[in-house]
Amino acid sequence: MPVIGGRDLKQRTLSAAVLAPVVLFITWLGGIPFAVLWTLAGLGALWEWSRIARTSPVPLLPVLGGLILIAGAILLELGEIRYCLMLTAAGILGCALAVRPRLWSGVGFFCAAIAALPVIVLRGADEVGFLAILFLFAVVWGTDIAAYFTGRALGGPKLWPRLSPNKTWSGAIGGAVFGTLAGVLVTLAGGLVFSPMLIVVGLALSVIGQAGDLAESAFKRAFGVKDASKLIPGHGGLLDRLDGFATATLAALLIAAGHGGASPAAGLLLW
Repeated sequence: MPVIGGRDLKQRTLSAAVLAPVVLFITWLGGIPFAVLWTLAGLGALWEWSRIARTSPVPLLPVLGGLILIAGAILLELGEIRYCLMLTAAGILGCALAVRPRLWSGVGFFCAAIAALPVIVLRGADEVGFLAILFLFAVVWGTDIAAYFTGRALGGPKLWPRLSPNKTWSGAIGGAVFGTLAGVLVTLAGGLVFSPMLIVVGLALSVIGQAGDLAESAFKRAFGVKDASKLIPGHGGLLDRLDGFATATLAALLIAAGHGGASPAAGLLLW
């Protein structure tokens, strides 16, 4: 039977114990502190991407992309979502044209943008926004935790060994089940009325989050890198921690926009 635990698990647990309360407190505060937190996360992810992809001129992608990210976050705080979308599209094109390698530079800015900006939109300024972010945390990181333990306990066929040799089908399925359940429980604890659509949405976001994780693994493997950085002991870098969350949050915002509601968070959770 596979061994569960070890030094890696201890480091992951200690890092989570330090960071989780800070992130949850700032999420509860919302507003400018929340926007600043996620803008910084996007800037850090962009720096890691630039370092891995060896962009040239060296500082241009973090500087140019970083300024656009900051401007985008300011626009969101002013309620100008449409202008933020236009600026983000221009940022993808601008980074792709100004920085080499062009494809990886454009993709890198896009990834940093979806790590920083959609979550700010979903948080908004109301209690439903706070609950929406907790729902996303529960689904994505619940999936990650359960996949880690389920995969190690059960083993079995590899999910995609060429991209991520440690991930298994048992871990992916166990993570999806637990992450979905965790998300639904968070909404019920927050006082929402249960809807089967919450299960559908939670499961979809769990799967999309895992796909984002695999996509980031493919990017790192293309450049022969194991971790984006060593910023977070036991977890790697910000890209390693936010890959699945970024893709799931973007998907959540698209679901919310398609469903409609009094706010993006309401569109995600109120069915």
